[in-house]
Amino acid sequence: MPESFDVIVIGAGPGGYVAAIRAAQLGLRTACVESRETLGGTCLNVGCIPSKALLQSSEHFEEANHKLAQHGVTVKGVSLDLARMQARKGEVVTANVKGVEFLFKKNKVTWLKGKGRIAAPGKVEVAGETYDAKNIIIATGSESVPLKGLEVDEKRIVTSTGALELDKVPKHLVVIGGGVIGLELGSVWKRLGAEVTVIEFLDRLIPTMDAELGKQFERVLAKQGIKFKLKTKVTGSKLDAKGVTLTMEPAAGGASEELRADVVLLSIGRRAYSEGLGAQDAGVALDDRGRVVVDGKFATNVPGIYAIGDVIAGPMLAHKAEEEGVAVAEIIAGQHGHVNYAAIPSVVYTWPEVASVGETEEQLKARGVDYKVGKFPFTANGRARAMAETDGFVKILADKTTDRVLGAHILGADAGTVIAEIVTAIEFGASAEDIARTSHAHPSLNEAVKEAALAVDGRALHI
Repeated sequence: MPESFDVIVIGAGPGGYVAAIRAAQLGLRTACVESRETLGGTCLNVGCIPSKALLQSSEHFEEANHKLAQHGVTVKGVSLDLARMQARKGEVVTANVKGVEFLFKKNKVTWLKGKGRIAAPGKVEVAGETYDAKNIIIATGSESVPLKGLEVDEKRIVTSTGALELDKVPKHLVVIGGGVIGLELGSVWKRLGAEVTVIEFLDRLIPTMDAELGKQFERVLAKQGIKFKLKTKVTGSKLDAKGVTLTMEPAAGGASEELRADVVLLSIGRRAYSEGLGAQDAGVALDDRGRVVVDGKFATNVPGIYAIGDVIAGPMLAHKAEEEGVAVAEIIAGQHGHVNYAAIPSVVYTWPEVASVGETEEQLKARGVDYKVGKFPFTANGRARAMAETDGFVKILADKTTDRVLGAHILGADAGTVIAEIVTAIEFGASAEDIARTSHAHPSLNEAVKEAALAVDGRALHI
């Protein structure tokens, strides 16, 4: 007879595997369903982890070619071994997915191998077997959004999956979509020698980003040689032996033009993935975008069925899914799991990096909130000067009356790490004054955070 479980999680991405581990830690008999040959979902296999491996490797190549000389380090005969770079990326992925497999064994989580389907409330079918579950957690993640007129073959017209596996540097890479994925992977191939053009339907990159930060970010990427065609839409494509010809026109309408590319990266966003899940057949409600509808405790309209991560509303971030995975497991176990969405950071891992948490100026204005702004440039930070990494700034937004930190936005070296102290500050309801009064090691990039907090009150010390 097939086993029965307290919890069955469908999907072993960051949200799913973390939910499974936390549920097991809480004493619940837990299984996790995954159809891939390895655990970790899109993130660990073909997303966050492999892309960061290539980002890091390409940054080293860029540094050797263009940055070390200013530090008095002369390097001659630098060449690219793309096969080795790709092999290292594979090694990083393997180490991570094997790590999750080890954690499953350590925490006694059962891996049900195959595609999961909700046969009925309380029943999950995997590889022809039906398992009983007191609770089901849907954590099936997301997939790349298609675009009419472009047929993805993962060779010449690729999603992020294909862009991570290219075996040679394209002469011209065209990225459709000025979002996080497109800019990160575009920057990888730019550093390795490709000409890169980004086509974006809107008039700015990453529209959810603070506008001031976004403008500076675009200038920095343009200085690196990435070209942009904003307010432009792609209407079709033609493939031939030498590459791809894209047709495009102004977003507002107008004369069409053509653009040649060796490879086209389609990265206009991601959408909830629930194909073959059987959720609707089991009575689970979906919204108009195909996402599973949940309440504040991640419960669907069907008792005993929950959902987390990219398959529900909210930012499609691995760490957001992880926090939801912990919270839903604790809720099922009778605890009080909770996620503070105001304290979820987002990062663009280009170089320099971009990191944000909380609200933007535009959002505060739309809500009619009176706020103060403190800014500090990395050009005035001693550690940034020593690193020769002075692009960017730190921006902190605080309530005008209470001084409580409402948001922060950073463009600069290691912004994804530097943002962490402001995330903590927001989580604890701290004021800009609290950050300003906190001792920061000197010299460090984090001193720019302290100075921006001081600037909220008009008393920055080093500018």
